[in-house]
This record gives sequence, structure tokens and C-alpha cells, in this order.
Amino acid sequence: MATGRTHRPATRSRGIPEATVARLPLYLRALNALSERSVPTVSSEELAAAAGVNSAKLRKDFSYLGSYGTRGVGYDVEYLVYQISRELGLTQDWPIVLVGIGNLGAALANYGGFASRGFRVAALVDADPALAGKPVAGIPVQHIDTLETVIREQHVSIGVIATPAGAAQQVCDRLVGAGVTSILNFAPTVLAVPDGVDVRKVDLSIELQILAFHEQRKAGEDNPAEESAVRDAPTTAVSGVAAKETPGERAARTEGTGQAGDGKGPEGDLPAVMPA
Repeated sequence: MATGRTHRPATRSRGIPEATVARLPLYLRALNALSERSVPTVSSEELAAAAGVNSAKLRKDFSYLGSYGTRGVGYDVEYLVYQISRELGLTQDWPIVLVGIGNLGAALANYGGFASRGFRVAALVDADPALAGKPVAGIPVQHIDTLETVIREQHVSIGVIATPAGAAQQVCDRLVGAGVTSILNFAPTVLAVPDGVDVRKVDLSIELQILAFHEQRKAGEDNPAEESAVRDAPTTAVSGVAAKETPGERAARTEGTGQAGDGKGPEGDLPAVMPA
């Protein structure tokens, strides 16, 4: 089996849009599930539903692969698995190096999905001397000083960063300097890389914040009167930013002053909300 250093996918040269490339793993996951159930063919509607996209978009995506299916029959599942795997470069071995073996790094090292999808964890690397030589997921951890040697000897072209944010850029620079051209970044920071280096970022806290936004919106839809009261309430200056004041907060602020809305606190000379 070829290694990741000897061949790179031709998706860009064939003009496949990045948005389509991002959806190919979704199709492949759904197809693998069908293959495990020995399903021979699948319609565009069924596959689109399983992948979470609409069928028109799926057919457009597959047209970039040169796969149009058969009218009245659908798509051949096994052939599509091969076709998408080939396009994603998963018909070969991709050695990866994982840098940062804390709680997250150790969890990633133990994740069995890498090997089944064509990614071999070639080395685990950490800056903590106490971890050197200790096995994690059956792989001995190596010290960060050996990073360049590991990359060269293992023919690594994909690096995974699971370090604290403060160390991520330095690790990234060393990975790139040693010849790594693709990086998966779990550190909560933005990496600066030269042209020709691809970075994919996974930030769980950002995803949770997005979910929190949607939860807040749904809560507002369930309580429109409360949301309207907050939206229409007067504002108070907090750290130079106008903040909405609820009716309850306004009542608490003005109680006992005899001057509703005069902007003064109980002592008459201090603002009710002090700047931070």
C-alpha cells in the first residue's frame, strides 16, 4: 500500500469545489453503513436523507465524480464507496503524528476510527519528559525533541495538534518546517501557515457556543413576551457597551431613590451599574 508521501488526491486539479469535498465524507459514512447491511443499490433521495443533504445537491456533487447512477435503479453502493474513497485518498496509507498527549490527545490516540478510514497513527509526541516512553493506545510516547526525526522516518504528511493554545503555533511551525503539509488543529487558537499548507480546525467550545445561541433563540420563541420586554427595555452603560435592562432590574435600580430613571444609585451620586 502506498504511503501519504508518495501521492496526493487530485480533487483540486479536477475542479471539485471545496464544499463538495467537505460533503464527501458524509456520503461515505452513509454508504459504509449501507454496505455493512449488504444493501446493493441506493437512490439519491435515500442516500441524501442518510447524509443529511438534499438530493439535488447530492446529484450535483456526484456529477463531479463522474457518477450519475442508473435511472430507476440508483447508485451502486460498493462502487460509490470505492469512488469516493479514491477521491479522498483513502485507498492508501496516511501516517499521522499526534502532538500533545494530554486528556484530549490520549482520547484521540485511542480512537479506533482512524485506522478504519486509512489513517495510521505513526507517532505520539509530547513535551513532557515524564511521558516519554510510556505507551498510549499501544504506542510509546516520544519527546517533542524527536519530532522532525519522526516525521522524516515515518513519512508523515498529516499532523494533529492537541496541545494547549500557547504551544500550538510553535508546534505548527515545526511540523511545517519538517515537511508536513496538512494539519488538524484541536488547539483553541488560529494557526498561521504558509501557502500550500492546509489546516482544518476543530473547536468544541465554539460548537457549544453555537448550540447555546440556538437554544437561546428557541427559548425566546417559547417566551415571546419575555423576549419583547428585554428587547424594549431601556439600556444602561456597562463597560462602555449598551446593555438591555429588564423591567425587574429597572425597578430594583430605582427603588428607594425617588428618581426613577435619573441614573443615580441609592446614595444619589453613584451610577447604579459601575463600569467594570
